Amino acid sequence: MTGGNDGAVGRDGTAAPGGRPGSVEPLLLGVRHHGPGSARAVRTALDAALPRVVLIEGPPEADALIPLAADEEMRPPVALLAHAVDEPGRSAFWPLAEFSPEWVAVRWALDHDVPARFIDLPATHTLAWGADTAEEAAGEPEPSAAGADVRVDPLAVLAEAAGHDDPERWWEDVVEHRGTGDGDPFAPFAALEEAMGSLREVYGVGGHDRDLVREAYMRLQVRAARREFGDGVAVVCGAWHVPALRERTTVAADRALLKGLPKVRADMTWVPWTYRRLARAGGYGAGIDSPGWYGHLFAAPDRPVERWMTKVAGLLRDEDRLVSSAHVIEAVRLAETLAALRGRPLPGLGETTDAVRAVMCDGSDVPLTLVHDRLVVGDVMGEAPASSPAVPLQRDLTRLQRRLRLKPEASERELELDLRKETDAGRSRLLHRLRLLGVAWGEPAVSRGGTGTFRETWRLRWEPELSVRVAEAGVWGTTVLGAATAKAEADAVGARGLAEVTELAEQCLLAELPDALPTVMRVLVDRAALDTDVGHLAQALPALVRSLRYGDVRGTDTGALAEVAAGLAERVFVGLPPACAALDADAAEEMRRHVDAVHGAVGLLGETASAAEPRDGRKGLRGRWQAVLGVLSARDTVPGVLRGRAVRLLLDDGVLGQEEAARLMGLALSPGTPPGDAAAWIEGFVGGGGGGMLLVHDERLLGLVDGWLTRVPAEAFTDVLPLLRRTFSAYEPGVRRTLGELVRRGPGARGSVAGTGSGLPGFAPEPDAERADAVVLVVRLLLGLDSEENRLAGVGT
Repeated sequence: MTGGNDGAVGRDGTAAPGGRPGSVEPLLLGVRHHGPGSARAVRTALDAALPRVVLIEGPPEADALIPLAADEEMRPPVALLAHAVDEPGRSAFWPLAEFSPEWVAVRWALDHDVPARFIDLPATHTLAWGADTAEEAAGEPEPSAAGADVRVDPLAVLAEAAGHDDPERWWEDVVEHRGTGDGDPFAPFAALEEAMGSLREVYGVGGHDRDLVREAYMRLQVRAARREFGDGVAVVCGAWHVPALRERTTVAADRALLKGLPKVRADMTWVPWTYRRLARAGGYGAGIDSPGWYGHLFAAPDRPVERWMTKVAGLLRDEDRLVSSAHVIEAVRLAETLAALRGRPLPGLGETTDAVRAVMCDGSDVPLTLVHDRLVVGDVMGEAPASSPAVPLQRDLTRLQRRLRLKPEASERELELDLRKETDAGRSRLLHRLRLLGVAWGEPAVSRGGTGTFRETWRLRWEPELSVRVAEAGVWGTTVLGAATAKAEADAVGARGLAEVTELAEQCLLAELPDALPTVMRVLVDRAALDTDVGHLAQALPALVRSLRYGDVRGTDTGALAEVAAGLAERVFVGLPPACAALDADAAEEMRRHVDAVHGAVGLLGETASAAEPRDGRKGLRGRWQAVLGVLSARDTVPGVLRGRAVRLLLDDGVLGQEEAARLMGLALSPGTPPGDAAAWIEGFVGGGGGGMLLVHDERLLGLVDGWLTRVPAEAFTDVLPLLRRTFSAYEPGVRRTLGELVRRGPGARGSVAGTGSGLPGFAPEPDAERADAVVLVVRLLLGLDSEENRLAGVGT
């Protein structure tokens, strides 16, 4: 078809606004994406019009996926995911909830055996344009009523014209709370089209010229459908686009706008989505703050406020709050009263929230936050059918999830694993392999059940965009094991530093990648031999030693790893003393962290068979490390923070006695030592875990620190104060309080807290039997012992 007005979507004639049945124009149903009121109105209008074909704003590549919407396994919210075949990270989502007008249109077409087609610009072009355009085409982020991200919010303009300062509340009043049981089913669409037409006369495309291209493509698709089906064409699209689709243009003009568009090869599939991702605040937002509330409004057959309050009451009861039926009744009454006072037709989210706060939460916002998170937003996660197109890696992941009974969930949860059990060990392998592939489904957490190597704790939450990460990882292989192995080998070869390779070796052991470990170990040996930086070696050693702990519980042979670790430790021992000389404050602090890490690593490595005491009588690994610490503690060229730390580590290991440690501190805090160096020595010695209790229980050390501090000149005090504040502020409040009390009493009356003269609560030479007896009954009650005897004695009353 060539140029001429006969190719225009709109024609002169008797067509009424909105394209009602009987007119020569298509039925244009302008909607708000993810609006339950729009969804109900679309369903009612389609029931009245009974079109022969339904055209929907969305990527036409998804036409082949429409039949899957009727699959029994399909449960919204879901999203159409498009990604570039050669660059899976370039992607776009078109999310749909059960209350999305587009989803309602798709399901109506399937239920009535009517063809449904998507008519927006193909994803092959939007992905080539870039992420911004892809989000525009997907309606993300959507400001309000229209499908495009305009600089001027059309809903805000309309609300302001109607005398309202809250666009969301105005939209709820005029659309979401509007009944569909009577009246003209096409009237709201005609009114919205007229309003959007006025706005576009003023604002044009709102600053997004690419909307002109999208709308030109949609007009061409509407023309093609009218040629095929005649006048029985219904179009469901963002209300912002309706005036453009009604505009009279020529085919040649529309095709000219589409000429020369960039292209990429694109694949498309259905993926699960979540209510949380439908919320504006999260990731791929879709322009609504309360998807849970909208889902409730759409699903409730009647009395939505009463049903909502019942949901809230059930949630609060599950959290052990006392909420009765009377609370529900009173909350409904208050919400209705507030709506009447505010001139609203029905209570909205604002009224119900205020009522819940006043009646069920006793005016507190703390439980209200739970209501907002669980109900107003919600943790609902959809499901896509297994028959949806997917990359092979995704199919293997789905198979493993089912075999291991590890279902993806939108809500965050903790998973405790016992690696001695086969299923838990498999779950651990899967999660570690996915982390290596960049699919962060789970994050390791601190275990509350113990610290053994056979126990792991994970914090899991499945986010929709992880589907894109899986597609990206598909370039490494078709299975999770194969992809993780290939990725580990490539990362090892491309690693920039020794620490990266050692961390990768640890990940390979955790993920049980035996085929990747030889490559990683070969790179590790080469890098360790060539790297002469002591800081790099010290940084790499802890991860390498941690890896040795996984051999017993995971059944991995770590003999070669132990040899590399022992050799790395020896090189650290040799190079550390000269590397610690003449360092500035920042470098010294970084080296102190390395020293702490190496000390912990040597403690673990010394327990392995390969690091046991040699048979020829030479010192073992731990002994050689302690000798290095002795050198650091006595060398004047080493910064004070490192000398103090070396003394502390030797004291903790029992190599130095209390007398020798006090002598070294006295030397470091002597009047001839510059105040800054002395303060750094103190920071190294008493900083970190246990340093405060060391001062509490050793009068001589505390006296030395106290005496040195009183001798610091006034001009130097402001220089050492930040160091001392940083050191002592890390102590627990009780430790700081006890130290303050000891210092306040002074050296004459202080005495040792372990002695008889401390006078401090909780410190005495012998246990206080009278104070202990006062809590015996309570303890027995907590343990369930002699409960009847305790009750008669009046405990707890």
